Amino acid sequence: MNLLSLEQELTSNAYPGRGIVIGRSADGTKAVTAYFIMGRSSNSRNRVFVEEGKGIRTQAFDPSKLEDPSLIIYAPVRVLGNKTIVTNGDQTDTIYEGMDKQMTFEQSLRSREFEPDAPNYTPRISGIMHIEAGTYNYAMSILKSSNGDPDSCHRYTFAYENPKAGEGHFIHTYMHDGNPLPSFEGEPKLVSIPDDMNAFTEMLWNSLNEDNKVSLFVRYIDIATGTYETTIVNKNK
Repeated sequence: MNLLSLEQELTSNAYPGRGIVIGRSADGTKAVTAYFIMGRSSNSRNRVFVEEGKGIRTQAFDPSKLEDPSLIIYAPVRVLGNKTIVTNGDQTDTIYEGMDKQMTFEQSLRSREFEPDAPNYTPRISGIMHIEAGTYNYAMSILKSSNGDPDSCHRYTFAYENPKAGEGHFIHTYMHDGNPLPSFEGEPKLVSIPDDMNAFTEMLWNSLNEDNKVSLFVRYIDIATGTYETTIVNKNK
């Protein structure tokens, strides 16, 4: 698999939707993740990321303009011990609760499928990062309809053991803009991950379509100690 430029992947796609990046910094010392949301409707764009405990939550920027909270208000990031969960919906809670009961990442998601937002049937994308005793592994999942058929759910899990320094994977909800929106296809994309968190955050935010971008979360976790740094960027201020 070719190592792709994340910057180019984003600048060439006006609407990747929501996206998750997970990988390892170039010097090998940090576990890295990023999550962004975009929106085409006023309801989707009326959001910000706020910190909640060790994770984050979406919140209406202007509560008086909130229309339907069902698919847009959720906790994208939660931390369970040495595991960091990142998703594009309320399946974050499903994974958290399942893994807290000793279920696996994949088993926890068996009770969920794509979002009920016909005709798009937006995929549910999820990631799990596991750091323990100086080791680091991660996995990513996508639950999607069968080419827009809501009667069939396709489930894919991709696991990455001892990921290489400077590499990560990028998965997003939509191939590109459209009506209905076409679901992501194939494996998560192999992308490069730098050491500089600020530069990475700036590149991601500046590469997202100006009209459609809403919020961005970036976290670098020290693999040796478990300590982390977080950056949140919101278009609404």
